[in-house]
Amino acid sequence: MSTSIEQTIVNLLEKGDKAAINLLYENYADSLYGVILKVTINEEIAQDALQETFVKVWKNAKKYDSKKAKLFTWLYRIARNTAIDKLRSFNNRFEKEVQIDKSNVYILPTATLNQDVIDLKEHVARLDEKYQIILKALFFEGMTQQEASDELDIPLGTVKSRLKIGLRELKKLYVH
Repeated sequence: MSTSIEQTIVNLLEKGDKAAINLLYENYADSLYGVILKVTINEEIAQDALQETFVKVWKNAKKYDSKKAKLFTWLYRIARNTAIDKLRSFNNRFEKEVQIDKSNVYILPTATLNQDVIDLKEHVARLDEKYQIILKALFFEGMTQQEASDELDIPLGTVKSRLKIGLRELKKLYVH
């Protein structure tokens, strides 16, 4: 990709010129589709995710900062996150369709396990929001610490500190 085409696209995005979308599609669609397909492993979901990626790019065009990342890096992040979201949405829908009825067959009473502290999401919701955000990103959304840092626009050191403190606070809820 030549820098002049990339710069042209960036300039058009900044102006809100719809020609940017055509140039983006012509120059990046195949690469982004490859990234998305690698995540979703499903052509239909990948096509939907690619289309949604371009919609997100257009809606967030003003947020792109060439000083922070190259255009492809920015597009790659949006595409990858969209693919992950699409895959989760598909899997959740599939699980709900498959699950016929909730059963309590496997809920066994135990003397050693406090049944009140089993629901992790419920306990995470009791933490300060800054810890909740980090724990949700890392454990429920499957992000790495670096991805959470980039996505949430929080320094990596802060992500690590909040993770440590959040886990310590969560432990207090389970140990009581």
